[in-house]
Amino acid sequence: MATTTLQIVTFRLAEDLFAADIFAVERVLRWQEPTTIPNVPNWIEGVIEYQSRVVPVINLRLRFEMEPASPDNLTRILIFNSGGEWIAATVDAVLEVAALETKQLSPPPPLFRGLAGEYLRGVVKRADRLVIFLDVPRLLSTNQRLSLQHATASAGGNG
Repeated sequence: MATTTLQIVTFRLAEDLFAADIFAVERVLRWQEPTTIPNVPNWIEGVIEYQSRVVPVINLRLRFEMEPASPDNLTRILIFNSGGEWIAATVDAVLEVAALETKQLSPPPPLFRGLAGEYLRGVVKRADRLVIFLDVPRLLSTNQRLSLQHATASAGGNG
C-alpha cells in the first residue's frame, strides 16, 4: 500500500501543539479584534471581514476549555475552509507547514471521547512532541453552524 503524504499547518495553544490539513487552511492573518456579536457561546469571539465576507471567529483556547490568554504579537487568526464555509480561529502562534505521512498518524486515545474526540483526526509525534491533528469540518456541530450563520448574517446586516 502506498504511503500518503499530507501537508499540515502546525500551531500552538498555550504549550500544546495542534495541526490542521493545509487544504483546510485558507489563510493565516495577523490578529485583529473581532466585532462581538450577541447570543453566541463564549468561545465565539465575534466576526471579522475577510475578502468581503463576514467570518465568525472561534477562540480555540476557549473551545478546548483552556485558560484564556490576551493576544500578543505572535497571535494569529487562521481562516479555515470548512465544507465550503469560512470559519476563523484564534491561535497563540502558527509554527510551521510540514509534510506528514499518514502512517505517522495515530488514532485519538480512548480518553478523547465525546465532544473532544469528535474533532480530532489523530495524534502525531513530531520532534519529540505530540501534535493533536484536528478534523476542521467537525469543529462546529450542525446546530452551532446554524446559530453561527444566523448571528453572522445579523452582524453582516448591521455593518
